[in-house]
Amino acid sequence: MTSPTDFNDRMLSLGLARVSEAAAHASARLIGRGDEKAADQAAVNAMRDQLNKLDIKGVVVIGEGERDEAPMLYIGEEVGSGDGPEVDIALDPLEGTTLTAKDMPNALTVIAMAPRGTLLHAPDVYMEKLAIGPGYPKDVVSLDMGPAERVHALAKAGGVKPEDITVCILERPRHEAMIAEVRSTGAAIRLITDGDVAGVIHCAEAEITGIDMYMGSGGAPEGVLAASALKCMGGQMWGRLLFRNDDERGRAAKAGITDLNRIYSRDEMVTADVIFAATGVTNGSILRGVKREPNFIETETILMRSKTGSVRRMIYRNPIR
Repeated sequence: MTSPTDFNDRMLSLGLARVSEAAAHASARLIGRGDEKAADQAAVNAMRDQLNKLDIKGVVVIGEGERDEAPMLYIGEEVGSGDGPEVDIALDPLEGTTLTAKDMPNALTVIAMAPRGTLLHAPDVYMEKLAIGPGYPKDVVSLDMGPAERVHALAKAGGVKPEDITVCILERPRHEAMIAEVRSTGAAIRLITDGDVAGVIHCAEAEITGIDMYMGSGGAPEGVLAASALKCMGGQMWGRLLFRNDDERGRAAKAGITDLNRIYSRDEMVTADVIFAATGVTNGSILRGVKREPNFIETETILMRSKTGSVRRMIYRNPIR
């Protein structure tokens, strides 16, 4: 097995960008068409085709669901040429299927890659999430704090007033009490309709996005992807799996998770160096969406490596044939 400290991430990073770009190109044809499933399937097909061109022995650990539920890119699927390093792959071929179908902001194609056995095999359940950007003391906030306590602690650590803090929260009925408590501190809230990977990434670039903290519950697989991005960009993140029934607890057992109450830090969700790529599908606060002109198609991709802390923004302009 390839050493976890070296999985040829420098050479593979550009290939990973091609994977996310291909998925964005494919799903862009369905922007605003109202068909979430078709947009997702187009992205899945394109991402799978490109992954199989990479010289890796890859296994999808965060994917489109169990094998019986997903025709492609299911959890446990082997991808790549079969040559090269053994790697874990976490992906969301279209993070924001509803956003794409309705032509709303911040739909992305997202993928991360790390050495085999170093990404949390998160089951398809909810995860309670909390994230902040770089520059703060370790564990200045925690999942054991209430929402208001988190706001006050972050404001104190940053030398500002609670009114100067902006929190990003997914707009869902389950978050109504959290939203009310955050607003009681005087902090601002930016509500998002979908796409909590982008929501967490916002924290890493607070000076650009205006977002200081992300909190709330969303998909656990997206939590691992978000942790991968923060490991590259800097910042802290915590996640705790949430289980609604025995079926979901069974999924955790199948994934090898025995402590159902454990709080995972960023570096426990992603235990080694990781590379991360995301391409904009619709225009958003992180990336521009796919732009179609009469003779070409243009995408913007963010490509990151945790080993070096490098963050590249790349414009890819491809002639339409």
